[in-house]
Amino acid sequence: MSTKIIQLNEAAIKGELKNLVKNSVEETLNALLDHEADELVNADRYECSNERKGYRSGHYDRNFTTAAGDVTLHVPKLKGIPFETAIIERYRRRETSIEEALIEMYLAGVSVRRVEDITEALWGTRVSSGTVSILNKKAYEHIEKWRCRPLTGRYAYVYVDGVYLKRSWGGEIQNVSVLVAIGVDQDGYREILGAAEGMKEDHESWKNFLLWLKKRGLNDVKLFIGDKNYGMLETIMEVYPKAKYQRCIVHFYRNIFSVVPRGKVRDVAMMLKAIHAQESKETAQEKARQVAEKLIEMKLKAAAKKIIDGIDETLTFMDFPSQHWTRIRTNNTLERLNREIKRRTKAIGAFPDGNSALMLVCARLRHVACSDWGVKRYMNMKHLDDAEINYADVTVG
Repeated sequence: MSTKIIQLNEAAIKGELKNLVKNSVEETLNALLDHEADELVNADRYECSNERKGYRSGHYDRNFTTAAGDVTLHVPKLKGIPFETAIIERYRRRETSIEEALIEMYLAGVSVRRVEDITEALWGTRVSSGTVSILNKKAYEHIEKWRCRPLTGRYAYVYVDGVYLKRSWGGEIQNVSVLVAIGVDQDGYREILGAAEGMKEDHESWKNFLLWLKKRGLNDVKLFIGDKNYGMLETIMEVYPKAKYQRCIVHFYRNIFSVVPRGKVRDVAMMLKAIHAQESKETAQEKARQVAEKLIEMKLKAAAKKIIDGIDETLTFMDFPSQHWTRIRTNNTLERLNREIKRRTKAIGAFPDGNSALMLVCARLRHVACSDWGVKRYMNMKHLDDAEINYADVTVG
């Protein structure tokens, strides 16, 4: 019984929305026709003017089919001047239904409440949040198609991370993880490779995610960049055994700062930066040994141990062209995207399920990918190609 009531409510909402959209389109087009008639006559209705070029003589109705449905146009009749409207043809060329406009506003990051305000300001009628949610279900099919598209390019560098969002589950608020991957293609441009619900950032979630990427065509990865996550590390070695791993140095620093007194953080930060500013991996390793000894003298044994145990995985970037070092030693490009996702989802609160969270994250990612972010070259990949050629020559020689 409850299911039937829900279906009836949804049908009623859709019917109400259809009428709302159709009426809005009808009112807008008729207003434009009247305005066009005033311009042709060169006078408002009943206005006495020497500049008048003609007179109104009522209206005639005609049906017009739009994406919102069939509407009735009240086409003005004129005396003394022919009325040839350009509005209809212009509308046909530029037609984008109000439904699509609402969806685009939502996917572009406009909050539901703001969408309601905008629709009221533009069309004089407020569209409910429930209506906006129903409309967005129509966009999920397109988002899913984009999310699962084949990966046909070559991506030497891949950034991976997870972003935690809130969802409601059994009356409780729980965390849901969305795993995200960004690649740098052969021309040096960033591309969002995929996003998937991970529940937890555990071995099984990462394995499913990376296998899914590989199945879609992600091969020949040279370097994965991410935070220290054992589930992810194990999976990379399992799914991409030839790829190397770079631990984000920013996360590495934060991990060390967690065992350093606040008054000494600045000094320790300078020491850590000196390690990663070296010209080669060998000199960086030697500098790390010196820093560890210095920290022991400062009675910061826990920080020293973290450096000794983890420094090598933060120096992998030095195996690649120096021109790329500043880009591949941190996961900043994905961190910025994660902040954008959290900014957009902050107003949502708790999602009803993991799929809703995933769809909104993907919508935001797709929107960012279509902006300057995706069309601005991130690095010159010729340096990597030259390095591989030189390595091959040395090996053969």
